[in-house]
Amino acid sequence: MEIRATERVKQILSWYSSENPGTLTSIARLLMHGRLGGTGKLVILPVDQGIEHSGGASFAPNPAYFDPENIVKLAIEGGCNAVASTLGVLGIVARKYAHKIPFILKLNHNELLTYPNKFDQIMFAGVEQAYDMGAAAVGATIYFGSDESSRQIVEVSEAFQLAHELGMATVLWCYLRNPEFKKDKDYHTSADLTGQANHLGVTIQADIIKQKLPTNNGGFEALKFGKTHKKVYTDLTTDNPIDLTRYQVINNYMGRIGLINSGGASGENDFAEAAKTAIINKRAGGMGLISGRKAFQRPMKDGVQLLNLIQDVYLSKDVTVA
Repeated sequence: MEIRATERVKQILSWYSSENPGTLTSIARLLMHGRLGGTGKLVILPVDQGIEHSGGASFAPNPAYFDPENIVKLAIEGGCNAVASTLGVLGIVARKYAHKIPFILKLNHNELLTYPNKFDQIMFAGVEQAYDMGAAAVGATIYFGSDESSRQIVEVSEAFQLAHELGMATVLWCYLRNPEFKKDKDYHTSADLTGQANHLGVTIQADIIKQKLPTNNGGFEALKFGKTHKKVYTDLTTDNPIDLTRYQVINNYMGRIGLINSGGASGENDFAEAAKTAIINKRAGGMGLISGRKAFQRPMKDGVQLLNLIQDVYLSKDVTVA
């Protein structure tokens, strides 16, 4: 498969100098596909919520997406750079679609059928299975701050090493999870804490970091643990959501590793919220958006329209880095 990269994509690939040619080709596949192909930006459709949130909770609003083929069709019709999903979803349609849109196989999940519920990412798939189905990348989640985070860091680091050896890219869902992070505010989305999670994520050579959009700051100070510096709050950030997101980008080796922010749950103002998140990410120097429930919990034509709206933000010359 010949991939003719644009100058912008070639520049981004030059930042991954430690990667082998196979992995660079996989990153190029992601960056050169879809409506944003060649721009250096990404919009990815993720649908692993059938495990993470239960199939009923995820697909009852639009039962068509119980069928994995419709998930992939939405990503293709929506002009996405890639589709991210589970071993079962991607595996059952891989022979028909793996060459038509880049696959990102999500390796681990937190399932909600254990009673009482626990919050632990466990491996559901192997890296070799992603390679065998023709996936361009593997994805995984680490719950930084959780009791299980040390094991998850080791597991995901080893999986990412193997993925790179096999020529695939790696995407890390870089989340915080600890009940003690909820005080006067929910510091799971604090810029300083999520920024440090990103910094840990790029350390294990994630090629792309997925992170929630920051909603506050000062988590280290409020929780009175870890280490920080006053200049994080006086010089490197403000209360502006663009500046808070830029701090996440800074922790991705000054943006050398792309930051994609998550689109969040579906609600009453999905189109406006999706556009706002995309604008914040782009103006902060981010690489793109990963949006699932807002897109698939509605009729396909409306989901395509929402994904295209997000892409239009990244295509617009009027929305620039702040």
